[in-house]
Amino acid sequence: MATIDFGGVKEEVIMRKEFPMAKAREVLKDETIAVIGYGVQGPAQSLNLKDNDFNVIVGQSKKFRKDWNRAKRDGWKPGKDLFDIEEAAQCGTIVEFLIADAAHRAVWPVIKKSLNPGDALYFSHGFSIVYNDQTKVIPLKDIDVIMVAPKGSGTSLRRNFLSGAGINASFAVYQDSTGRAMDRCIALGIGIGCGYLFPTTFEKEVYSDLTGERGVLMGALAGIMEAQYDILRKHGHSPSEAFNETVEELTESLIRLVGENGMDWMYANCSATAQRGALDWKPKFKKAVMPVFKKLYERVVSGAETRRVISACGKSNYQVQLTEELEAIGNSEMWQAGKAVRALRPKETAKKISESTKGIAGRKSN
Repeated sequence: MATIDFGGVKEEVIMRKEFPMAKAREVLKDETIAVIGYGVQGPAQSLNLKDNDFNVIVGQSKKFRKDWNRAKRDGWKPGKDLFDIEEAAQCGTIVEFLIADAAHRAVWPVIKKSLNPGDALYFSHGFSIVYNDQTKVIPLKDIDVIMVAPKGSGTSLRRNFLSGAGINASFAVYQDSTGRAMDRCIALGIGIGCGYLFPTTFEKEVYSDLTGERGVLMGALAGIMEAQYDILRKHGHSPSEAFNETVEELTESLIRLVGENGMDWMYANCSATAQRGALDWKPKFKKAVMPVFKKLYERVVSGAETRRVISACGKSNYQVQLTEELEAIGNSEMWQAGKAVRALRPKETAKKISESTKGIAGRKSN
């Protein structure tokens, strides 16, 4: 591991040069990796592993025709490397359990009976292990239980892989039955195309992940955007002006500067008026949202958020409800304005974006 200074706090991380692809292939040369679920993370992880010359198969229920057909379009062939969940799990020596968290409880009995002593059970989220009082996912003691959690969506994992970059990921070993769990875990992280890997625990991963998704990464971001847009519109600003000042400038300019060199660098490259206002208002926003984040973290740790996920996502009509909720966002004035703004971007930019996302699910597998 390499020791890196993170703002005065030293951490041990694993980089590709320390654990090269050749070593990962050697560690996993006798393994069959069964990726269970072709929804969010499954496509990217399985395709990246396949492109990196690992022995990988996919397990997907035919009942979910959309995901089954997507797997076929991506080059997976039924009976050869695409199977029903149970058959794939039986064939795998490493089983990547990547179906939706809310479905783990229902599918776990099938996975559990398919695992043999010495196999490895792999997760990309600590959800089912940490909250096993709710999920009932309790592995036997004769298998390895490991996790690699990419810090990004499956789409981003695949896109970055195809561009030669990588998504950072955390990793953890929950149970080491074979003495090889750590090597298996890191090799899989390298195999799926991660940038650098940093150690965590299943518990810390799920606490930070659930907080982040509901907070800055998605929930808080969307809520803050809507609030600012609504205030601007209420005071007579046009949809174009409100959207550009709320979203477009953030996503197309400022957040890229943050990604390049940090928040201070972004501030330094904005006008003096913007700098002063941001520095004055940052503490006010922090003070306003701190109680919300405190409550959110407490709900995550207590398992309340997990109960909400399992209860809501497990309902038979959940997909219908989800579609309605997402359509309400997409059909709102703010995001309809966003659609119009994106259409007005310079054609070359739009072309590059289209090319970068086209065929993400299977460009290299066909």
